[in-house]
Amino acid sequence: MTFEVPPGQITGFLGPNGAGKTTTLRMVLGLIRPTAGTALIGGRRYETLPHPRRVVGAMLEATAAHPGRRGRDHLRILAQVTGVPETRVDQVLDQVGLTEAAGRRAGGYSLGMRQRLGLAAALLGDPRVLLLDEPANGLDPAGTVWLRTLLRDLTADGRTVLISSHVLSEVAQTVDHVVIVHEGRLCHTGPLAELDDLETAFLRLTATEASASADAH
Repeated sequence: MTFEVPPGQITGFLGPNGAGKTTTLRMVLGLIRPTAGTALIGGRRYETLPHPRRVVGAMLEATAAHPGRRGRDHLRILAQVTGVPETRVDQVLDQVGLTEAAGRRAGGYSLGMRQRLGLAAALLGDPRVLLLDEPANGLDPAGTVWLRTLLRDLTADGRTVLISSHVLSEVAQTVDHVVIVHEGRLCHTGPLAELDDLETAFLRLTATEASASADAH
C-alpha cells in the first residue's frame, strides 16, 4: 500500500469494514509498528517530529476522554502535555461548538458531543495535518454539515486532512481526493473528480480486489 495525501485538500480514506483503515492510521502515528515499509509525515516518521502534537492532530476514538472529567479540564490537561497555551482550550471549544457544554462531565456527553470534544483535542496544537477516523459518527445532519464546513475551512488554510469513513454519500460531498483500500491493499488513489460515481466505483474496485485476492489463494 503506497499513497500520498496532498496538502490543502480533504482526502477520504475509504474501504469496507476490516480493510485496514484504522490500522494504517495507527501506523502513521507510531501506535503500531509496521512489519515493513514506512509511514511519513512531511518526510519524517511521527516519533521523530520535534513537537508531534503541534504538527499532527489525530482523532481515532471519540471515547478517549475520561467520563468523569469535564470537557474543558480534559483539554487543559492535553494542552499542558502538548505544550500549547491554555488560551487554546477556549478557542478550540468555540471552534467545535462546545463552549456551553465545556463544564459538563464527558460521561454525560452524547456521541456527537464526544466527537466534537475529540476534534477539539485534535485541533489543540493548531496542527498542519489532521488524521480523523470516522469524524462524522454520531453527528446529526446539522452537525455533519458543520463538520464539512470546518474541514473545508481548514484545508483552505493549506492544512492536510485525511478522514477515514464508510459513509460514501457524505464523503462524496466532502472530499477532494480519495484513497480506497480493501484487505490491506490499495485499490485506487486520485482526485474524486476522476470517478463518475463514488459508490459505483467503490463497489467495483473493492469487488475486483476481493476477486483478485481469492484467485491468488
